[in-house]
Amino acid sequence: NTALGDGSLLVLTSGAENVAVGKDALAANTTANNNTAVGTEALKANTTGVENTSTGKGSLQANTTASYNTAVGSGALGDTTTGASNTAVGRGALNKNTTASNNTAVGQSALGANTTGDSNTGLGVSALQNNTTGTQNAAVGMNTMRDNTTGLSNSALGEGAFITNTTGSYNTAIGRLSLFLNTTASNNTAV
Repeated sequence: NTALGDGSLLVLTSGAENVAVGKDALAANTTANNNTAVGTEALKANTTGVENTSTGKGSLQANTTASYNTAVGSGALGDTTTGASNTAVGRGALNKNTTASNNTAVGQSALGANTTGDSNTGLGVSALQNNTTGTQNAAVGMNTMRDNTTGLSNSALGEGAFITNTTGSYNTAIGRLSLFLNTTASNNTAV
């Protein structure tokens, strides 16, 4: 184990091959292995979660037992407690995620409000930003599906595509601003 910073790896008992750099990085880690935490309070609450990578102030700071998460950026995956196999790259990406798993967010605030929605992909600044419980959505492009909250199984490609959708499901929007005004309708395709 490698620890650098006040309070880092403070209560470690038997965990191995961990790296903690920064104040309170991996501070609660007891038996977990193969974690990397770089930044103040990175992976601060982790106790038994394994193979997590956290880079940035407060990234994965609430994680307790979840494993296989990657967070890069200040506050990325910050509220995750037990959600596993998530990837968040960008300031505030997947920030409110708590128990959801298998999400990928790349870009500032991408999937930022997601709490329990599983298997979503948001690529681009503010992509799927307001999604909370919607599942199996794919959004590629800045502001794509930004307002989606509970809609599921949607696909959107292009800047601002499907931007105002909140609860509509099973839609496909391809192209800049496609399905722009759709908010709740389902089973639509726009190219």
